[in-house]
Formats: sequence, C-alpha cells, structure tokens
Amino acid sequence: MIVRITRGEAEGRVTAPSSKSMTHRMLLCSALAKGRSIIRAPLDCDDTRATRKVLGEMGIKVSGGHSLWEVEGGTFRRPATELHCGESGTTLRLVTAACALVDGVCRLTGDSSLAKRPIKDLVEGLNQLGVECECDGEYPPVTVRGTGAIEGGEAEIPGDVSSQFVSALLLVAPMAKRPSTIRLTTPLESKPYVSMTMDAQRLFGVTAEASEDMLSYRVEPQEYGPSEVSVEGDWSSAAYLLAAGALAGRVSVDNLNMASSQADREIVEILSRMGARTEICGDSITLERTQLRGIEADLSDSPDLFPVVAILCAASKGESVLRGLKRLRFKESDRLAAMVENLRRMGVETRREGDTLFIEGGSPKGGVVDPHKDHRIAMALAVLGLVSEGETTILDAECVSKSYPGFWGDLRSLGVNLSGV
Repeated sequence: MIVRITRGEAEGRVTAPSSKSMTHRMLLCSALAKGRSIIRAPLDCDDTRATRKVLGEMGIKVSGGHSLWEVEGGTFRRPATELHCGESGTTLRLVTAACALVDGVCRLTGDSSLAKRPIKDLVEGLNQLGVECECDGEYPPVTVRGTGAIEGGEAEIPGDVSSQFVSALLLVAPMAKRPSTIRLTTPLESKPYVSMTMDAQRLFGVTAEASEDMLSYRVEPQEYGPSEVSVEGDWSSAAYLLAAGALAGRVSVDNLNMASSQADREIVEILSRMGARTEICGDSITLERTQLRGIEADLSDSPDLFPVVAILCAASKGESVLRGLKRLRFKESDRLAAMVENLRRMGVETRREGDTLFIEGGSPKGGVVDPHKDHRIAMALAVLGLVSEGETTILDAECVSKSYPGFWGDLRSLGVNLSGV
C-alpha cells in the first residue's frame, strides 16, 4: 500500500491505542497462571496476534474480541508445528523462555526480518538455568527441548543487547524448582521495559527483587495467580500523534497514564525541552504548534522513540544530537541507517558518528520514502510529511499494522491530507 501526504494541519482529539508492550506481558503472565484471566483493552495488532497465536499452539486458550480477551492458562502442551512468530521480536524472545515449560521440543521461527534479531544471549541464559536450547549462531530459529520444568540457579547475560532477554528470564524464573539469580555483565539499556515486566508480574501475584542499579535480580519459586487486568494506553504510539500536534496544529491524546513505567513516556520531557506547548489534564495531553528548537538527547532507554524524535529534530531550528543509538541496528530494520536514508531523501542534512546522529533542522521536502517495512519509521515520516514542501509518498505503508493498525484512520480524523487508505 502507498500513502501520500501533503503539507497541512492536524487538529482534533484522539484516543491512544493500548500498549503493545504491556499486552504482550499480560498475555504471558496469563498463560503462566493456572486458571482464567481477563485482559481488558488489549492491543490487537500484528505483533500481539503473533503472541496470541503461538500461545494457542502451545495449549493456552485465548478467546474474545477487540475489547476483552479471556485466557485459560497454566497448562502447556507440545505444539504440533513450528511456532512462527511473524515479525515480532517480543513474541520470539518471551515465548522462547515459556517453551521451557513444555514437555517436548519446540522450534521457533519467524519472517525474514526476525531472522536478523539476535537471541543467542537469551539462549545461553536459559541454558544456565537448566533449559536445553540452541539457536542458529546468534539468531533464530531457536530449538527448545523442554521438560515441563526449569531448574533455576544463576545466569549471567549482557544487558546492552536487548532488555527482552532479561524480561524473558524474569517471566519464567518464578516457575523454577529453586531460586534464580540473574546478573548482567554490562549496563542495562531500556530499563523501563524491565520495570514494565515486573509491574505485570505483580498484577499476577509474582515479585522479583532487583538491585538499585538493575544489574542483579533474584526470583524465588512462586506461582502466578489468574487475574483481571486492563492495558493502559501506549506512549510509543501516542508519540506520533503528539508530534503531529507540536508540528502542525493542535492535537489532544487521551488514555495516557502519566505515572506509567513505559519508556516512551519520555516523549513529554523531550517535547518540553524542545520548546513545545504542552497541556496535561488527567489522562489527556494536548500539543500545540510552535517553533521547536534542536535538542541533545540520549535515547538508550527509549530506542523506539528514535524515529519520531528524529523527525521532530528535522523540523526544528538548529542542530540536534541524538545519542545511545547502538541497538537500533537490531530492530525491524537497521533503524538508524533507514532513518538517515529517508531524512536525506527529504532534504534533511544528517551526519553519523558511530552511534550518534547529528541532524540539521530546517525545511524538509516531500519525496518518495521507503520505511523498509518498519512501522515506526513509516509513522514518523508521515508526521514529517505534514510540514514538508510538496507531497510525501510512503511505500509499504501497511506496515503500521505491526503496532498501530488504526494509525492512518486516526491521522485522517485529525484532518490530515492523505490518500491511498
């Protein structure tokens, strides 16, 4: 699908979709809890459907529609076929750990982009906890030879490749026969995502102890209990709508928890530092157009914000410096290289030095851009199109369904001039 956007205003009010990250975690916790759990307001997108599908193939019944899912958890069975995780790295990593509780062999695969997402450190961590598993060098496919149980003990893994490795181990560690200790050999990046995992666990009656620096975790043997939970709004998705208001009009976004542990809540602070006009009232935030200024920001803990922060910088006055971008090579695309390519296509000057990107703000121009099937890049470039000269053409625009299926409809509801959907 090709979407075309022309310069114009964005005005109105939108409800943020539910959190993708928390939907994944609540699904896993529900699957680990023996009995019936209810998840209200789940996000129904490509990635969460992948998690729901593979859990179903492992014997976990998930039923319900758009606003509510019921999960019958606690009993895993050996899947009859390979567990295909689509393009969802979260599904691959969290479910790999859950496969240890299957009595039998599980093989996890995915689409071509998933074959480039590293998983070796998680596999080695599981091996240290007594789970027999292996992968293809650094990457999927993954084979787990489960026994229906986890021994526990001590595991050491790096913390600067993917926080999902830590989350995966934390999710299954309570099911081990003996206490588990997880130590990180390098500083943890994306700390809020691990905090989110522990938040989800507490809702199902499980606690993990973390050191103050989040380099060490201890988990006692425990049982997940079934629960009734609600998924809060997604700050990652809301960031694009807030950016549209800050650049092109006045946009209010509802359904946002100001006290959320989500990493991408940082977008409010970043916009404020750039000089944005921000109003917060309850669970709603309003952004109004103003001239933004360049910024220096470290995105180590919120890498998913990189595309939207990059386009804000492209439309701002002066130079911006974005640091902490190392792990962007391992997203749905090489996200750093793909954003640099597309910003240059739109007339934005950039300079890359290692894992730091310098962006010279100014007057972007429309053009044909290729998000490389990366949902976050497609949404970011769409917002930049609102303030670019001429027409912006976005290829493979359907990729937004990975995390935000309603994105194009929400943009249209704000009066954005777009065609193709």
